[in-house]
Amino acid sequence: MAEAGYRNRIEELEPGLWGIGTEPKFAIGQRSLLVQTETGNILWDPMSYVDQSTVDRLNNLGGIHAISASHPHFYGAVVEWSRAFDSASIFLPTADRGWVCREDPAYVLYKDEIEPLPGVRLLRCGGHFEGSAVLHWQSAAGQGVLATGDTIQVVLDRRFTSFMRSYPNLIPLDPSAIRAILAALEPYPYERLYGGWWGRNILTDASMRVKVSAERYIERMSGRSGQSD
Repeated sequence: MAEAGYRNRIEELEPGLWGIGTEPKFAIGQRSLLVQTETGNILWDPMSYVDQSTVDRLNNLGGIHAISASHPHFYGAVVEWSRAFDSASIFLPTADRGWVCREDPAYVLYKDEIEPLPGVRLLRCGGHFEGSAVLHWQSAAGQGVLATGDTIQVVLDRRFTSFMRSYPNLIPLDPSAIRAILAALEPYPYERLYGGWWGRNILTDASMRVKVSAERYIERMSGRSGQSD
């Protein structure tokens, strides 16, 4: 990939939060997140390409002390990222243990939730996969931030999100699974939501927008809405 001209773009999204994405676009064009805290940094949804330039830049930002992902589609290079940063711990939900294809001592499994760093919590919501998860961060600004990958997908209309069982096949989640996601998030307030791709973010009233989106989905699947979306 280096010989082909690939590189990683690193951009500050807000104080303490950085986006990392490979250019030109690789795979599905996903973007990782680095969350900085006073006690260490966590890498969320690591992408496939790891090069020395990226390692050096992230070390300048404090390195990586923990790694996690929203679902198994982003497990592919977690071991490479871990070894590039002194065997940083890789936190994954037990429910998706069967999707781990490369064993390593760095794995730390959790059932429903875990706090890998103070102020950063991983929550297994279910949905896209049984172990689909989100990251909740109590930011330095004092407001909650949610990183979702495509466990909760920010759509082109930034007022709404999507909840899908299969994105390639456009199969939505059933109402009970959507309600389970909302229940898992309920104890953790958040103002902003960052999805898994550049620009797929909700920067105000994110918690309310997710609830409205869930209600819209459930109404549609229950046949109770006659309005156009």
